[in-house]
Amino acid sequence: MTSGFTDIRQKHWLALLPQPWQNYGYLMRLDRPIGTWLLLLPGWWALAITHAPLWLYLAFGVGSIIMRGAGCIINDLWDRDFDKQVERTRNRPLASGAVKPREALLLLLALLLLGLLILSLLNGMAVVVGAASLLLIVTYPLMKRLTWWPQAFLGFTFNWGVLLGAASTTGTLPPFVWPLYAAGILWTLGYDTIYAHADTADDALVGVKSTARLFGQHSKRWVSLFYAGFFVLLLLAGLSVQMGWVFYAILFLTALQTLHLVWSWKVDSPADCITCFKLNRLTGLLILAAFIGGALP
Repeated sequence: MTSGFTDIRQKHWLALLPQPWQNYGYLMRLDRPIGTWLLLLPGWWALAITHAPLWLYLAFGVGSIIMRGAGCIINDLWDRDFDKQVERTRNRPLASGAVKPREALLLLLALLLLGLLILSLLNGMAVVVGAASLLLIVTYPLMKRLTWWPQAFLGFTFNWGVLLGAASTTGTLPPFVWPLYAAGILWTLGYDTIYAHADTADDALVGVKSTARLFGQHSKRWVSLFYAGFFVLLLLAGLSVQMGWVFYAILFLTALQTLHLVWSWKVDSPADCITCFKLNRLTGLLILAAFIGGALP
């Protein structure tokens, strides 16, 4: 483990925990909450549209932490041999040996049981929709070996909360969920292509596929198209549920902010790729504010 990596970890709140618990926290990526936000926000969009009670927002928040942690463990179990060969990931707990596969499996089982407990609080339709997401969670990490489009499969997985959120409040999958779900998939294609550019050199060495490698120097054009489609589909979702003017005003301003993000993105700078990727949390929060404001009478 490099000293710089150790220094970063020592400054995180997880460093206050006993060593084994620290490793489990890093395995769940509790030190990197951006992934939890990107998983959570699409579900909150659907909750905002359907006027969900506060407890559902809290349940989705806790559930996102749990399921993102479970997804990271599954990903690292599949990828631990790859991770050993990549500079950015070789110090992950499974790749470094700090956590054994058996320990990771036991933690995964505990998280899935907790997730099931939260899911049991919802209606029958939501339970079915939530359980169906497990297939995506388990198979997504394999996609980088099989296709140049693993970012699309991440989109299917990370935006499943749209379907779950709508099912939790309505007991159905109303028409608005489909443009909203598709919008989320395009959003994920955009931000995860940006993120993947931070690893293109290592990915090429170990044979991992990605849209970043597929698009190369044309990535900025493709990401712009993904984001454009994202906002068009958000507009359609808003029109389908007759959002108020606040929604359209915030959506327009968010589109401008995102356009600036893409134009200023330095494709060949790994540090800038990470920065631009993380700014998508702001994009997601602004969309949430648009749906909340647009749903007001």
